Amino acid sequence: MSSAPLVGIPMQTMPAIPGATPDCWVVGQRYVQALVAAGGIPWTIPLLAEDEKALRRIYAQLDGLMLTGGSDVDPTSYGEKRRPACGRSDLPRDRVEIALTRWAIADRKPTFGICRGAQVLVVALGGTLYQDLASERQGAIRHDCHAPEEGFNRDSLVHEILVERGTQLTEILAVDKVSVNSLHHQGIATLAPTLRATAFAPDGLIECVEGTGSAFFVGVQWHPEELAPTGAPHRRLFEAFVAAARTRRA
Repeated sequence: MSSAPLVGIPMQTMPAIPGATPDCWVVGQRYVQALVAAGGIPWTIPLLAEDEKALRRIYAQLDGLMLTGGSDVDPTSYGEKRRPACGRSDLPRDRVEIALTRWAIADRKPTFGICRGAQVLVVALGGTLYQDLASERQGAIRHDCHAPEEGFNRDSLVHEILVERGTQLTEILAVDKVSVNSLHHQGIATLAPTLRATAFAPDGLIECVEGTGSAFFVGVQWHPEELAPTGAPHRRLFEAFVAAARTRRA
């Protein structure tokens, strides 16, 4: 058990319910379950955006960092003004995750971003996002496929991605084409020079980014935690990440 790596998972803000609950920090169970199934030990991270010292002390204990899905990345986090179609954001979460990402890449600490998490990796390193794909990206297919009343579930396979050969993702998935779910309305617009796009949706939207170094630094636009229980390629993403964090721990 001592070799099991500690993986930090920043939480997200759940707004107060007047008269019932105060503001809360929460994290989706599926992310934690997929990580534990792959052999990682989760360490949920509070959004201590105003306390860098405490955040640093938490970060120092970690063998890996996993950024999960959730609310929209605030446009101010990548230097843009908010447009009408941009959804609810969580600025304290942006600040915490961007700081953690920058520390992790400087230390070559394994980092895995999922959906919003992939977008945060891009923003942390100087890239930008589409605030709303349907209204901003010409020729975009539908990517926000999650409404049960429309026949979608969180594990619905709605489109394929094409994976670039000779990449970490190809090595991990062991395939160059895989069907994925799609639960987002924002997307990656421009990459930082230190990132490489390694998978694409049928409309050309970036579905995976990787760091250009040898350390594990991968962000995927779909939600593999929903597909891992029955989909081996998606399960291998968590296994590869945990293996990298375990090597870091050793």
